Amino acid sequence: NAREYAAAVLMDLASHPANQIEMAKIDKVLGTFVKLAIVEGKVETREYAVSGLQNLAFEKQNRRQLVTYGSGVVIEALKKTTSMDANDKTRRRSAGALTNLACDETADLMGKHAGLLKTLAHVSISDQNADVQQRATLALTKLSNSITVKMSSWSNLLDALITASQCKVADGIVTAMFRVKTRAEENRASMVNHPRLLETLSRIVLDTQDTFDVKKSPAAYKDCENVTKAIAHLANDPLNHKTICNKHILAALVHGASLSSPAGAVTRDAAILAMERMAMDHSNRPMMARYPGMLVSIAKATEREMNEELNGVPKSSASGQPRLAKPLLMSLLVAM
Repeated sequence: NAREYAAAVLMDLASHPANQIEMAKIDKVLGTFVKLAIVEGKVETREYAVSGLQNLAFEKQNRRQLVTYGSGVVIEALKKTTSMDANDKTRRRSAGALTNLACDETADLMGKHAGLLKTLAHVSISDQNADVQQRATLALTKLSNSITVKMSSWSNLLDALITASQCKVADGIVTAMFRVKTRAEENRASMVNHPRLLETLSRIVLDTQDTFDVKKSPAAYKDCENVTKAIAHLANDPLNHKTICNKHILAALVHGASLSSPAGAVTRDAAILAMERMAMDHSNRPMMARYPGMLVSIAKATEREMNEELNGVPKSSASGQPRLAKPLLMSLLVAM
């Protein structure tokens, strides 16, 4: 098959760093890769074409050129092959090519490309191959790193992260994005008001059980830590205190503060910190004080903190934050 051999030769040429910049400047090379990736019937030929694009995307200087070529046809081809190609290897390499292309310079264009973020999120939870799921998640989170609240794709990004948070092989990188994005003050108002975001953070905490084996489920505890810290970051903004004091978040914080295994220590501290910040708004205190399990979880934390103090443990051993449980408990008891 002449097309197969030609695609293999182009792929090999594109794998050599000395050729990558010059090849990316030739429209016919890019056009050939795109066409073969989409319409070629032979599995190997499609795989070679996608691999050729992945190779060219490895060179930093090529990324903008590839993303802008033909009004985004490279991105469109990679979007289709990532989600629809029958061959696992082609889907994996295609997601890898998108990961290579994602950077500060290309994020705005890629984020705006119709359906790209949604497709990566969908692949991350529905592909039959765990490697492809991981690659799609990696592409999405690499784009997330560069997409800012000022970009038109911000809302679509949050939707995509909410979907991808259900990926079972993400190894904590999606929830790390929630933590990183909530750390920036300018993001918090849009995040706290985004549909389903607070419910998603809550679900991730509630899904974490003390019975989990840390060795078998390290990512579950990492996810739980990340989203509890994200909630604490959101609670850092006084304008969010009313919005965040809802049944979903309160359920998550009570659950997080009540984890008893050593692996839950960071989550426990972050949950108490979030509660303490929410309670700064006096009007939140009656609802918090009456929420089932809230006072018990804070009382347990107070006991832990007292034991640490009696044993001469400096501050809170897990996170280094000051001991907050006792004053928080007092303020909520007074509000009852």
